[in-house]
Amino acid sequence: MAEYLQQFFGAAKSSLSSVSTDIDADFADFATAASPVAPSHAASAAAAATAATGFDTAHLSSADRPYTKWYRIWERASLQDFYQELFILPVIVLIVLVNLWGSRANRQRAKQWAATHLPLLEGEFSSIGFSGRTNTRQGLKDGDTDSSDLAKTLVGTTDVPDDMMREKSKDTYITYCTGRQNVAWVDIKLTLFPRYNPFKWFGEAIGSFFFDSIAMPVERMEATAYCFDGKEKAMVSQTPGGGSKDSTYDGFVWAVVHKDKMRQLRDDRYDLSLTTTKDHPKLPAWATVMSESAEVTEALLTADMVKAITDAGEDLEALIVSDQPIDAPKKLNDTVPKKRVSLSMRLNHSNPSSSLFATFIRLPDHLVSTAHFRPEAMRKIKATREEQMRKIRKVDEDEKSEERRLQSDKLKKEERDRKLGKLSDTEQKKFLEKEREKETRKSQKKQSVKG
Repeated sequence: MAEYLQQFFGAAKSSLSSVSTDIDADFADFATAASPVAPSHAASAAAAATAATGFDTAHLSSADRPYTKWYRIWERASLQDFYQELFILPVIVLIVLVNLWGSRANRQRAKQWAATHLPLLEGEFSSIGFSGRTNTRQGLKDGDTDSSDLAKTLVGTTDVPDDMMREKSKDTYITYCTGRQNVAWVDIKLTLFPRYNPFKWFGEAIGSFFFDSIAMPVERMEATAYCFDGKEKAMVSQTPGGGSKDSTYDGFVWAVVHKDKMRQLRDDRYDLSLTTTKDHPKLPAWATVMSESAEVTEALLTADMVKAITDAGEDLEALIVSDQPIDAPKKLNDTVPKKRVSLSMRLNHSNPSSSLFATFIRLPDHLVSTAHFRPEAMRKIKATREEQMRKIRKVDEDEKSEERRLQSDKLKKEERDRKLGKLSDTEQKKFLEKEREKETRKSQKKQSVKG
């Protein structure tokens, strides 16, 4: 028994000794590690490490933290690491400078136009711009002395009050005028080159050569005067001159347009599609008349207007008198006359001419006094209006008939489904067979009729 226990514990001891040997082998690397050094001796330890490894740790920021070149950016970074930033930053600065220059240039051009034309508007309207202020100079005639404060302010400068012209966008400026006999209000919009974005500017210019849908960038002025047409009491509570004078005139569509814009205007505007085009001997070779009646042309194409058109030159795009909508009407309510006078001109900053703009402003007065034509002349114009109304009425009736048919089919289907749901399986089968036979007879009858 004693021998047995001795053999057992001897084997266990040998096993423990082998395990201990294996553990010592695993921690052999740590057995040779240096003893930890107290923080107060860190400097001497760093010096010893320098002597052993060759790394320079002489510059120490503190006792326990060596000053390495991680904190010295000029040693761990070079210029080639910033090539991308050196390219992007000048581009950003250039874009910002071009944007600021383009915005400022457009603002100066808008104020240059305003400096030429706002004194004229001040003499015609009691309120200009968006401030709501009124002036006392309304009603100046040709040859009157322009001694207003605004005119004196704008002589030789572009210091235009901000409330007289609003910057809608960096290439669009608008203004508004009201308070005049025969004219309810006038909307004016200036569209300038997108100088703030050369990529857009040149992209539109190049794209216009290849695609008809892209218009060539042009600086233009668009103005629309909305006439009272006898509705002063309904539109404003108090009208200039007391509203005693009748401001109605006959409705028609008439225009003087540049020949280069004639086709585009006819395609884009419903009202001008009602007219016929004819050259006039009084007009320059580049201009033509679009009118519904020759009598209307003779009444409107006065000597003063011909002179103003000639002075404007090819900057004129279109001078339009209309009572019909621009977009094709789809309902009868859209055909209600809305009389207005429109002017579209290219901006010519080097040689501006305001004579045609003045003619445009005073054209409603001429319409009220002379645009009352003989019944024979208006008969053709009214016939054109009635024909268009018949077309709209027919389309409207067809749409209503289609809606009634669809509603009837829906009710029949609901009735059929209701009856079919009450039948048994056998009765449903017979019902569906009868429907198929009925549809077959109908199709055969249609084929026989066609044959």
